[in-house]
Amino acid sequence: MILVSSIADEGIFQWGVVIGASLVAAFGDIKTQRVPNALTFPLAAAGLIWAAWRGGVAGAAEATGACVLLALPYVFLFIFAGGGAGDAKLMGAIGTWLGLKQSVLVLFCVAIAGIVLAIARAISQRRLKFVLTSVLISIYTFLICVAGGRRLKPAHERTDETAPQSGGLNVPYGVAIALGVCAAAAVKGLWGVEWLW
Repeated sequence: MILVSSIADEGIFQWGVVIGASLVAAFGDIKTQRVPNALTFPLAAAGLIWAAWRGGVAGAAEATGACVLLALPYVFLFIFAGGGAGDAKLMGAIGTWLGLKQSVLVLFCVAIAGIVLAIARAISQRRLKFVLTSVLISIYTFLICVAGGRRLKPAHERTDETAPQSGGLNVPYGVAIALGVCAAAAVKGLWGVEWLW
């Protein structure tokens, strides 16, 4: 069901900050393949201050929970797949601004944007088969390690026999974050339409 809503009710300020920061991160990630701490740390601190000012201790607690919710999947990617830590920090900082409810939507939209970008990149480089095979092998290895009770080594500790094949697909995930945040804002009602789940 679609309901028309007021832009003011949707937290235009928070979404504006998050969209602006994610766009800056996306351009930086394309240019330098990094999301700088100079962006993520002040963004997270300002988000926590904003949440505490608006909602007191409960607001700060929700912002902290949203930070963990958004950062945790990207921390796991950093540890096990060799992704960037800047992505995790950026997602956590976004969570401090948006709170738990909106962060779930952002997490979903960013994941979808990342999948779409990775597939598009793989197709453009004629490497879709390689990427899909690598993903299936990674999932299989993870399940075997979990079922067998073995510890899966982080990407930076892997030896040659456990390391993924060279020539992996490099997707600047800051772009996926920016696209996902913009999609979530559109879904959430920044432009006057809200989707009810």
